Amino acid sequence: MAGRLIYLIGPSGSGKDSLLDAARTRLAERGCRVVRRVITRSSEALGEAAQGVSPEQFAEMQKQGAFALSWQANGLSYGIPREIDDWLAAGQDVLVNGSRGHLHETRERYPDVQVLLLTVDLPVLRQRLLARGRESLAQIDERLARNTQFSENLLEDNDAALCLIDNSGPLENAVERLLSYLEGGRPAPER
Repeated sequence: MAGRLIYLIGPSGSGKDSLLDAARTRLAERGCRVVRRVITRSSEALGEAAQGVSPEQFAEMQKQGAFALSWQANGLSYGIPREIDDWLAAGQDVLVNGSRGHLHETRERYPDVQVLLLTVDLPVLRQRLLARGRESLAQIDERLARNTQFSENLLEDNDAALCLIDNSGPLENAVERLLSYLEGGRPAPER
C-alpha cells in the first residue's frame, strides 16, 4: 500500500517550520517522513531544516532530475527531493512544506495528495511578520492582502481534501491537531 503525501501550506509567518520542528519526533514515531527542502538561500538564512544551495547548483540539480516538485516564490527556488516517490512507494507517509502557489501542479502529479492549510488569525500573523523584521510595513500589508485573497479563494473551492489547522494559539495545539489528522484523517476539535 502506498504512503500518503501530506502537503502543508500556509502564509509566511503562519508557523509551518515551527510546527514541523515541534512535531518532527512524534511524526517519525508514526512513520511519517518530514522532507528537507532544497532552497536557493544560504543555510544560515534558512530558518528551517533545509539545504541551502546557490541558484546555479539548484539549476544543475533540477536539470539532473533531483526534484519530484520544484517552484519559484519570492525570488527563491524550492525543490522537493525525488526520493519522496521511493518513500511513498514503500508505504511511508511523507510530509512536505509546500507552496500554495504550486498546489495545482502538485495535485496534477499526486492526485491523492492530502492538503493541510495552516491558518493564523490576521492580527497574530501581522505581529509575527513584524517581529521577523524581514520586510517593511508596506510589504507586510501587501503580503497580508495577498494571503487573505489566496486563502479565501482556496476555501471557496469547498475542497473536501483540504484540512485546516489553526496555529493562532499555543503551538502544541497545532501539533496535536496535525497528529490527530494523520491518525484519523481529520484534526481533533479546537480546544
